[in-house]
Amino acid sequence: MIDKSLIVFFPAGYPSKEKTLEFMLYANADVFELGVPFSDPIADGPAIQKAYFTAISNGFRLRDAFWIAKKFREQSHKKLVLMNYYNPIYRTGIKKFVENAYSCGIDAMLVVDLPFDEANEFVEVCRDMGMKNVFLSAPNTSDERLRAIDELSEFIYLVSTYGVTGVRDKISELAFKALRRAKSVCRKPIAVGFGVSKKEHVSELFQAGADGVVVGSAIVRLIERFGDDAGKEIERFTAALRF
Repeated sequence: MIDKSLIVFFPAGYPSKEKTLEFMLYANADVFELGVPFSDPIADGPAIQKAYFTAISNGFRLRDAFWIAKKFREQSHKKLVLMNYYNPIYRTGIKKFVENAYSCGIDAMLVVDLPFDEANEFVEVCRDMGMKNVFLSAPNTSDERLRAIDELSEFIYLVSTYGVTGVRDKISELAFKALRRAKSVCRKPIAVGFGVSKKEHVSELFQAGADGVVVGSAIVRLIERFGDDAGKEIERFTAALRF
């Protein structure tokens, strides 16, 4: 991850796999996060839950996420992170899943509900394959756990607050406090997500020392509002976050 990276999240298959790919190519982002729709997305708020439900209802399958990743890699060299829950990985088989992801050009994997201290087998398979990992930290993650996460992660995804994803009016002081502490403990880059939806949020977090910011639910809302025509809106919105 480069310094001051804008990381943009897209739910795979919403509203279709072809449109997901199109929208990703419109976005002014440094790193892309592709979310795999799951029936019980416990970390995600209403906007992403609805997008996942719609994708699954429209016939989304895991292979569609790999198709999007492969087609994206054919047209872009930017970093691509696959955001997933552990159940699809377990059911597919860890080795087979990671092999599929790697062959499609995915650079790193973030498994939302897999804590680092229960991920030994998964991390070993990824390491053997050359796949990077991203682990989550929270405002109450201890320094000891932060150090362990730092050792395993390509970058640390710092959740800005307690609760689920979703657009918020402002970034809480809790997020800035957590960011300062994480920066004092970790050597790897730190990206802040959950609730980032405005240019002011991005600017404030970069000024506070964040190496990256993640924008997700705001993108999903644009897709919900504009449907198949959301590409240009995503292009304008992400450009405005940066400049």
